[in-house]
Amino acid sequence: MNNEIYSIGLNKKPSDTTVVVAMSGGVDSSTVAGIMKKAGYKVIGITLKLYDDSKEVSKSKQCCSGQDIMDAKRVAHKLDIDHKILYYQTKFKQGVIDNFVESYLKGETPIPCVQCNQTVKFKDLFQVSKELKADALVTGHYVKSITSGNDTSMYRAADENRDQSYFLFNTTKEQLNYLRFPLGGMLKNETRDIAKRLELNVSDKPDSQDICFVPNGDYVSVIKKFKPEALRKGNIKDLNGKVIGVHDGIINFTIGQRKGIKVSDKIPYYVLKIDAKKNEITVGPKEKLGKKKIFLNRLNLLVEKIKFEKEIFVKVRSTGKLLHAKVNLKNNNEAEVNLTLPEDGISPGQACVFYNKDKFGHKVLGGGWIVN
Repeated sequence: MNNEIYSIGLNKKPSDTTVVVAMSGGVDSSTVAGIMKKAGYKVIGITLKLYDDSKEVSKSKQCCSGQDIMDAKRVAHKLDIDHKILYYQTKFKQGVIDNFVESYLKGETPIPCVQCNQTVKFKDLFQVSKELKADALVTGHYVKSITSGNDTSMYRAADENRDQSYFLFNTTKEQLNYLRFPLGGMLKNETRDIAKRLELNVSDKPDSQDICFVPNGDYVSVIKKFKPEALRKGNIKDLNGKVIGVHDGIINFTIGQRKGIKVSDKIPYYVLKIDAKKNEITVGPKEKLGKKKIFLNRLNLLVEKIKFEKEIFVKVRSTGKLLHAKVNLKNNNEAEVNLTLPEDGISPGQACVFYNKDKFGHKVLGGGWIVN
């Protein structure tokens, strides 16, 4: 393993450099800890306990469960590195789960992974790492970062199928300059190969797939647990305002959804609008889903505003493709995004992330939250 490949851009010898590695118990973060250790860095592994998982949750493919904490401890022992567990259940409940529930109640489709990165992972863990006098906080995210002097820029990962830059758009510039992402230039199979060479017990562990606090993807049951009143019946209307059905709660729907509407016509209906105040769903044909204009608020910009004078790329969902767009920045931390071509299923509560292509790849310029 060539140590030079895994340099993290600090002007210090690895033996004089302390790094905190966020260890979730999965193969990615465990491999990063192993890479840093082999490269000669002083490594402190930190695992966050974020929620009190039940048997049902711990058996599903999720991160941060009790089993994951044990896996992280085993990896730390194998690598002979310090390992700490931080108990952040209250912070996670307040910063992530409560936000998730309230967002659905407002008719939005939230992204809890962004909130988690924004709060407990890159805010609280960032602070703990500073208190430990670490020179960097290192994670197993698949994003590429390039550091020049004291300035770090974030790019899409080499493995575009694993790229997680969409989930990290809300990272502050201060955090980004302190963070390092060693897996950004690797493919997933390369990560697993390194884990096997390091003889880590998680080398064949399946990737987490569900939201960590949502067992088997059943988010409705989570919302019902905290807000039983959320499952309130309301009207389903067509584009002419005619009532054509009744729904069992707006939390069961997202923009662009086709299945589960329980109203039929000659052509399939899709969810076009969710009105939380009126507790109504508006449905219509697929061709009415497309949008070219999007409004954003709560922007987070990682570059100077001058970068937005030309056409750039945007991404409006984590699994979506890059779309050509012109972004007009407004006052009050808002923006209007004009897409070159219409895009279906754009939902309030999701993020719109900005990218620009240069010689290093697709650079993350920032992003904002979709309002409508």
